[in-house]
Amino acid sequence: MKLILLFIFASTLFSASSQIKHKAKVPSYFGIRLSPIFPTQFIGERTLTMQQDVNDPFKLSTTITQKMGFSFGGTVRAGLTKLLAIETGLNFTQRNFDLSMELPDSLIRATNTLEFIQYDLPVNALFYIQLSNEWFMDASLGIAGTFSPTHVGTVTVPEKKQEFRHTGIVQSKFGLDLNANLGFEFRTKKNGFFYLGGSARVPFQPLFNLYLEYNYTGSAVNKVLNGEVDGSYLAIEFKYFFPNIKNKGPQFQKGPIE
Repeated sequence: MKLILLFIFASTLFSASSQIKHKAKVPSYFGIRLSPIFPTQFIGERTLTMQQDVNDPFKLSTTITQKMGFSFGGTVRAGLTKLLAIETGLNFTQRNFDLSMELPDSLIRATNTLEFIQYDLPVNALFYIQLSNEWFMDASLGIAGTFSPTHVGTVTVPEKKQEFRHTGIVQSKFGLDLNANLGFEFRTKKNGFFYLGGSARVPFQPLFNLYLEYNYTGSAVNKVLNGEVDGSYLAIEFKYFFPNIKNKGPQFQKGPIE
């Protein structure tokens, strides 16, 4: 399915580039963005549950659930035509997770949290639909190159001698995500552009591999569970693009021989 989405993006980008007018001069803009993110089951697995084999007397289990997070950064919009642009930028994203773990036969239950940060560089083909002089509807589709700088982990000690150790192992620090956006934009000449919309992010690979290690101090008991965490989400996007201000100061004057 994700390969099909990648093919659709490549086809869209090729179609967009073929529409560029060779001599058209369209302004470009710089802006900032803020985006609360909301995991959902519609485009990925929000929750991962891992458990020991039912025949194992310990019946160790754990659940990781992606919660609301946030993303922010700078964005650059390079105009190609009046109704077509390429949008890129640099973003910081933090995903938040809830962890629960239990040993039912021992009546041991505990919870914790986990944070995972990532940087990404999106490249989107952006299409405008002009609704009025000031209002536009924007639709974009693209790919985001991602960088995950480090592994993550947390230790939970619900009782003496009991230890649950969760570790998120990043298999590759660099990856690719599918990025789709749809929203509305209000444009002013003096105050810039104001954008509000929704977006979807779907990684082409697991965000990280989660390992749970349970240890009982002073005993030979040592259990390990592992699984892949998805990381897909929907988000609300707020963007502001600064107006292009022409230089009104003194201009360079041509010399007598020019």
